[in-house]
Amino acid sequence: MAINIQTKNGLVALSNEVIASVVGGATIANPGVVGMASKAAFRDGIDQILNRENYKRGVVVTEQDGGLTVAVYIVVRAGMNLADISASVQKKVKYHLNKYLGIHVSVVNVIVQGIQTKD
Repeated sequence: MAINIQTKNGLVALSNEVIASVVGGATIANPGVVGMASKAAFRDGIDQILNRENYKRGVVVTEQDGGLTVAVYIVVRAGMNLADISASVQKKVKYHLNKYLGIHVSVVNVIVQGIQTKD
């Protein structure tokens, strides 16, 4: 789903890949986040950490009730507080999408797909 933004100079269309790249960058910058995970973990591999080119497989953007909802799939480091990590991811994703793309997000859902126990 591409996001269209009307500006005074015309229409700007943002692809899923661009949105996923910003979301992924904001997500992995959080302490305790090992990396992005695929939303289809059983198909793509439960322990696979996505690289930058594949962030779109771990981000789902939907439009509901006039607002945008972002779902982020992550892998976290063992021993970390999941509630704190999730809250931090939500805050950074909203901030980065607004700052870099001008997108206002209503909801950011964080789905922990795995916990990494080894280094």
